[in-house]
Amino acid sequence: MTNPYESLATRIDARFGEQVSRVASTCRELTYEVDKDDLIKVATALRNEADFGFEMLVDVCGVDYLSYGSDEWTTNSATGTGFSRGVERPSVILDEADEFDARRFAVVYHLLSIQNNLRLRLRVFTGTSNPPIVKSVVDIWNGANWFEREAFDLYGILFEGHPDLRRILTDYGFIGHPFRKDFPIMGNVEVSYDADEGRVVYKPVTIESRTLVPRVIRDDNRYSADLRDVKKDG
Repeated sequence: MTNPYESLATRIDARFGEQVSRVASTCRELTYEVDKDDLIKVATALRNEADFGFEMLVDVCGVDYLSYGSDEWTTNSATGTGFSRGVERPSVILDEADEFDARRFAVVYHLLSIQNNLRLRLRVFTGTSNPPIVKSVVDIWNGANWFEREAFDLYGILFEGHPDLRRILTDYGFIGHPFRKDFPIMGNVEVSYDADEGRVVYKPVTIESRTLVPRVIRDDNRYSADLRDVKKDG
């Protein structure tokens, strides 16, 4: 890490202490995790105080860590269930749980200090509440408005204090939040225009559920059974 970032890390640790914890990262910029109760205080200080000067919010994104770190790609044999979410959903729909794992949903803030030419990431976990909720930073960085609406639309994360928290990418009648890991790829409903009714209508999904199992088909004659026998005999 370059000297400017080492100096920034020193200033952050001295200023915020246990309010923030550094997250290991292979990227050049620093990443810190902050408790959602301390988000507004920390964010305000990072913007206003001369030691930091993060006057620009570049991006806000949601993250769903459901099943993070566990997958079938490490297997030595073919997958038994496939890699598609276009299959039958679990008997218990996780979106409707009374509460979530405390570290399932997170909001990540990407900050830029133009005056110091530095970048910083903040990560905030939403806790166990359903729906997941954190405080809005629109009053600190006005540019967060549409970013937070996007995270709400795609992940179902609520931002307390947001002036106009509405869907921004999906239709207002859309069911669910499509970037959640337990959202079926095929969706919940189909949307089409009905010429007879003169309006958009919603219908049950007609896509057939299936498991996508990767398969390699080799047409090269090097892999033909006859040639393998010849090589074996030779």
